[in-house]
Amino acid sequence: MGVMTTDQIILFTLFAGVFAMLLWGRWRYDLIAFVALLIGLITGVVPKELAFSGFGHPATIIIALVLVVSRGLVNSGAIELITRRLASASRSLSTHITLMSGVGAILSAFMNNVAALALLMPVDLQAAAKAKRGPGVTLMPLAFATILGGLVTLIGTPPNIIISQFRETALGEPYSMFDFAPVGIACAAVGIAFVALFGWRLIPRAAQENNAAASLFELEDYIAELTVSEKSPAVDQLVAELDSVADESDVSILGLVRGKHRLPGLARSERIRVGDELVIEAGPEAIDRIKGILKLEFAGEERHEKEAAAAGGMVLVEVVVQRDSRIEGRSALALQLLRRQGVTLLGVSRQRRRFRERVRRLTLHAGDVLLLLGRAEQINDAVNWLGCLPLAERGFNVTQYKKTWLAIGLFAAGITLASFNLLYLPVALACVAALYVLTDILPIREVYDHVEWPVIVLLGSMIPLGSALEKTGGTGLIASGIVDLTWGLPAAVVLTVLMIVTMTLSDVLNNTATAVVAAPIALDISTRLSVNPDPFLMAVAVAASCAFLTPIGHKNNTLIMGPGGYSFGDYWRMGLPLEIIVVAVAVPMILIVWPL
Repeated sequence: MGVMTTDQIILFTLFAGVFAMLLWGRWRYDLIAFVALLIGLITGVVPKELAFSGFGHPATIIIALVLVVSRGLVNSGAIELITRRLASASRSLSTHITLMSGVGAILSAFMNNVAALALLMPVDLQAAAKAKRGPGVTLMPLAFATILGGLVTLIGTPPNIIISQFRETALGEPYSMFDFAPVGIACAAVGIAFVALFGWRLIPRAAQENNAAASLFELEDYIAELTVSEKSPAVDQLVAELDSVADESDVSILGLVRGKHRLPGLARSERIRVGDELVIEAGPEAIDRIKGILKLEFAGEERHEKEAAAAGGMVLVEVVVQRDSRIEGRSALALQLLRRQGVTLLGVSRQRRRFRERVRRLTLHAGDVLLLLGRAEQINDAVNWLGCLPLAERGFNVTQYKKTWLAIGLFAAGITLASFNLLYLPVALACVAALYVLTDILPIREVYDHVEWPVIVLLGSMIPLGSALEKTGGTGLIASGIVDLTWGLPAAVVLTVLMIVTMTLSDVLNNTATAVVAAPIALDISTRLSVNPDPFLMAVAVAASCAFLTPIGHKNNTLIMGPGGYSFGDYWRMGLPLEIIVVAVAVPMILIVWPL
């Protein structure tokens, strides 16, 4: 392999240090990568003109924009249209896993796969609670399916974006939106079939029975009142006829308010009129869900909608009434909370006790938990004015169902223009994000809240280091090592070895960092073998994303660890056979679609 230069020694030492620190887990990965970049600059192995080039790299910009656009799709209720009927206790376990895995894979093909899992996880937890089973048996298949779905398109997973942009830099042309689809669909289809039919049976019984999610995700239920609008499908129905919708939404209907008075009992035989108020008991997300399904409204909605466009959107917050606070012993109506502070009291939770008073007329006591709705910029001042104590922020959002089809149309238009090369992908995604902000689908504050800055810092730091390793010949050394190891064997075997090495790296490192390091190695190997580089770049794209052995290999694996009650050693039982299946499917498919 020859003698290494001083720059190569420094860079290999730096990368070894980064890998060791990431495995140790003592410090955050973005800090480790940024410090490594600084050391590279100080020692001179990274040229100063490349210092912060990674932060303006197209791959970094695309990943940030995909996260922003994903948030807009969530805000508009577009995802709710798809997931609404998934939480059912009546389906068999295999059917439920197949359905959730399929939907998760489809969603993650067109949005960030971490965001797709975050959307579907509460649905899966709901279904587990209804079926009275531990969520550990279904969460891991769902997480793995969303990882597999990301293989299908350019924007489905960060490694695809990185590989595409690397190809443009090295060969003059990036991959298009659906160049990944033939191999990605094959891997996803076979992988999901394995996960749904056999894989879940390999999860340890302790994890299957563990119900750790109950304490983590059980939210206080609130008594709330929502107004029936003219467009509501509930108009002219009996209250009792809403039972199926209420069950699907995880909501209990407690009664009906007409005029200023609550009707006797549960009012189940009353026919609902426009202007009536449904009294419900539910958690914050369920309240938002049934509001969208039945086209209900909350008090002051017209005022809130007018203010939201100019004030950064609406948020839900939970607060506890403290002793001697301004609102203790008084009601929201007596305080004129909506008129004075622009905040609506949407629900009240009183130690799981129900009450017959109107929510806004209820005299509040110390210890009551309130669900407040208001402008993002104003609600903290209102909470301080009330003298209440905010609970830990849980990230509740008010879904804008009226803009669902607008959000879907804008996203579809952007992806179509990029797919036919009529618009550069980062520009198309930026236009979609800008239009989401202009149409108030996505409040401007959420643009910054939902960019995952640690990933951006990691990528911005690793790209210059990867470039330096390539320019100094370091990647060539690794490539020559793999070629020497497989000397005399067919190129397909070399391709398989590259996939296994990349997949192993991805199991212990961030998949983004793995793609940055492995892409130039793939190109070097293809050059040494005098073959088409595309099969090797595609192999890296698939392998870097498919990290199923550990909870640290992919964010989706980490996300389910607590709620699913998994231990570190639980992942490989289903993950190892799945990785073997992916390699077995991917290699021949790559060679068919991208011949050597």
